[in-house]
Amino acid sequence: MADVQMYVCNKETYGYFPVPMRTHATLQDEADSFLHTQLEIMVRNLPLEPSSFLSVPPKQPNKMGFDEVFMINLVRRSDRRERMLRTLYEQELSCKVVEAVDGKALNTTDIEAMGIKMLPGYKDPYHGRALTKGELGCFLSHFNIWKEIVERGLQTSLVLEDDLRFEVFFKRRLQALLQEVTVHKLDWDLIYVGRKRMQIDHPERSVPNIHNLVEADYSYWTLGYMLSLQGAQKLLRAEPLTKMLPVDEFLPVMYNKHPVSEYMEPFEPRDLHAYSAEPLLVYPTHYTGEPGYISDTETSVVWDNETVKTDWDRAKSRKTQEQEELSFEAQNSDVLQSELEKWSKREEL
Repeated sequence: MADVQMYVCNKETYGYFPVPMRTHATLQDEADSFLHTQLEIMVRNLPLEPSSFLSVPPKQPNKMGFDEVFMINLVRRSDRRERMLRTLYEQELSCKVVEAVDGKALNTTDIEAMGIKMLPGYKDPYHGRALTKGELGCFLSHFNIWKEIVERGLQTSLVLEDDLRFEVFFKRRLQALLQEVTVHKLDWDLIYVGRKRMQIDHPERSVPNIHNLVEADYSYWTLGYMLSLQGAQKLLRAEPLTKMLPVDEFLPVMYNKHPVSEYMEPFEPRDLHAYSAEPLLVYPTHYTGEPGYISDTETSVVWDNETVKTDWDRAKSRKTQEQEELSFEAQNSDVLQSELEKWSKREEL
């Protein structure tokens, strides 16, 4: 307002401030925005505790309309578990903690006993290596959830990993998305709420009559996704343990959007109905090369040879890391200013 140019430095963290609200924002909007700021602080710092001089109403966590909310966590990653549980509690979300399969603890005998066989000819697209033990454990962790969904007959589930952070207004935006796909009876199997989109040379097709939803193209990461009972059944019917590849490669194969046809051919049918929230609702706590970045899938060893280290991701260039960050910023930059206007219009309607 004073015509003074503001410069923002992203090199260091100097503090946090909530997203500025529009004039028509409600007190609840302010509260949700401030909560998001608290959650951002918790990514790298201890959580803020309420003042002992204030009376804070107790939280009432729920599953937000899902039959189950799963949160995957390695037992040895207690710091991630505690942060995620606190983050979910602050948003009044209840979850079931799923003990992740620790790939580092698996040996060749264990893998053979489970009937696991690798997809013939699979190589990592960037470094030409075989599957890592970390990727093997990650796949089995998600696979066990798919089995539980089918065994329990869960119609709609939310699956979250433990190294993610939430976008502002996450809960209300996800509730709105779930409500819209239900009202419009969308035939969906899987909906990404967090991912890394790989095909950026062309836009993804928007879903008619549903806000902020697109048909998913080739994507990486399994940070968070909604999964239907029908979707879990399709994934299990493909018998992926007998032709395994990384889980974030397997999913695009199942919705017929993987760029390598040789990887898709062993899987029939490839009829998974996959979509994605757009803009995304969750994103990583850390990017490659950042302080505190740890990857249990990439920083590992090849599944059948512990002498072959795969710390290749730590050597990725700063340029690649910045591209990842800018990609997420570009996808989400317009949301902060426009989201409240969208909600106001919906409330008026």
